[in-house]
Amino acid sequence: MRTSRSALWRMAGFGGTALLFTLLIIAVRVRWVPMESVDHGIAEWLNQAVAPSDFLVTLMGGISRLGSFGVMAWLVVIGATLVLIRKQYRLAGFLVATTVGGLILDPTLKLAVGRLRPVVDQPVAQGGGNSFPSGHSLNSLICYTALLLVFLPALRPRWRRVAVIVVGALVALIGFSRLALGVHFLSDVIGGWSLGVAWIGLCATAFELLRYHEGRRVTEPLEEGLEPEAAEDLRPTEPHEHRTGVGWAVAGGVIAWVFTFGALVVIGLPLARYHDGNGNVLWDSTVPHWFAAHRSDALGHLSIVGSEVGNTHAILAIGLVIGAVSLAAVRRWRPVIFLLVVMFGELTLFLASAAIVDRARPDVENMDGPMPTSSFPSGHVAATILIWATAAVLVWPRTRAWWRWVLPVLAVAMPLWVAVSRMYRGMHHPTDILGSVVLSALWLYAVYWLVKPNADVSLEELPPPAGELQDMGVAR
Repeated sequence: MRTSRSALWRMAGFGGTALLFTLLIIAVRVRWVPMESVDHGIAEWLNQAVAPSDFLVTLMGGISRLGSFGVMAWLVVIGATLVLIRKQYRLAGFLVATTVGGLILDPTLKLAVGRLRPVVDQPVAQGGGNSFPSGHSLNSLICYTALLLVFLPALRPRWRRVAVIVVGALVALIGFSRLALGVHFLSDVIGGWSLGVAWIGLCATAFELLRYHEGRRVTEPLEEGLEPEAAEDLRPTEPHEHRTGVGWAVAGGVIAWVFTFGALVVIGLPLARYHDGNGNVLWDSTVPHWFAAHRSDALGHLSIVGSEVGNTHAILAIGLVIGAVSLAAVRRWRPVIFLLVVMFGELTLFLASAAIVDRARPDVENMDGPMPTSSFPSGHVAATILIWATAAVLVWPRTRAWWRWVLPVLAVAMPLWVAVSRMYRGMHHPTDILGSVVLSALWLYAVYWLVKPNADVSLEELPPPAGELQDMGVAR
């Protein structure tokens, strides 16, 4: 009875938000003066407070990007991948249905209402299309709430309320950031939130009704998630017998980072000082000039692709997929921690060593324009080596299927393609590539030894080769 009453109260609440959204549409269409006055007053006040501060503009821009299509699309793809691998097909359907619904509602309503965006004295950001409702507010509420409802059962009960508060705060901050950047009115943001609550509520209610018709109990979504029975499938596990001392691992990681950084500085500083960074050690001058003399349109297009597959966005996307698949298929935190430490260490080592060494780019035409970092080492190459090598390290001992050979091949071929592309485009010397190899080898070995990502599996436990995904590390 209590569950039925709470469900009725939730439905009443969703109906109330839908009514609020309807009233806001009417007020916007008729340009209700009191609402217009409040909207414009808040827009002007926030613009005067935020625009003069570069820090606030940057901060609000960063928060706003958490509600962008690119970020949320990746989160939904990763979330759906996790639950699909764990064979929770209905949860995957819920994620896709709710988020796709938001993507349909946002542009169609913007077009139907046709409200122009705010005009402020000191513009600091631009928004595409019309203003009502706020797409960032609508879709962030739908996306983050849907992910919360799906994965809430995986959390321990004491952390669930914390997760709800964090998601609520994040959605509120994203909505506020759109106001602070001057690209939405307050009523746009409230309209996005109210529509988002109504839509996610409708989808969650449909999910609950499906459970009811199957003879299962109706849940309390914000307390236990949509599918409490999926908790064990969604929750990663870690065998007690393979635990490594966290303190020792952290201390060892810091020591390894310092020694790797020292090796890069020892190698890089003499190269940066010799002939102002453009000496001919290991053909450092010959190779870039030879590439510059043999450029063509076809090779230029090929080098653009080769350079892009090693950039930050591509590496981040690949890393997110590897992390999601690892967590879903292996159900261990250790491989994911290994991936995160490897890639975060690479980024910090690259930035720190590039800042200290400060080597000039090759003295040929630079096809990519000015870069914010120096030439040694190549961040593109180091990141490419480590992301594909990490994938190979995680997969190789967990299956005997033929396709495991693909990853070692990619771990060699992809960095070679990126390295040649970067040198072709005049971005790096050969010894910059050598520095990336040193960085990757030292750091990967150290993190592998400290984290032991494959501690839960041994080759003797694997079944005979079958070429199937289920051969991968399943909880034993």
